[in-house]
Amino acid sequence: MGQIYAELQLSNAANASLQSIEANALVDTGALFLCIPEHIALQLKLTEFEKREVTIADGSKKLVPYVGPIKVNYLNRMCLTGALVLGNMVLLGAIPIEDMDLIIHPAQLKITVNPNNPNIAGALVV
Repeated sequence: MGQIYAELQLSNAANASLQSIEANALVDTGALFLCIPEHIALQLKLTEFEKREVTIADGSKKLVPYVGPIKVNYLNRMCLTGALVLGNMVLLGAIPIEDMDLIIHPAQLKITVNPNNPNIAGALVV
């Protein structure tokens, strides 16, 4: 499967006076969280809540800031979440993907809203 990207709009959920940022995010279902580069966290003036230990692709561990609150908009969906400050590009992980009720079309190399819930995000609550 090739790489899938999504054009996200990221903003500070606690400070609507700041401009949002458009970001081309790599869709990464192997990652759980939203990951953003430091320059985006600085531009959005996100609050650092704590440090979290993450294991990166090469197996090494690293301590990174966990920041927020960040609002993610994609198509007609949005979610509020925290983000790990890591790397040089935005990664859209499984938690915000599920939160916005998005599905991945591997053959079409795209991510889109769940066709079963085209207008309002759905959720499974058991």
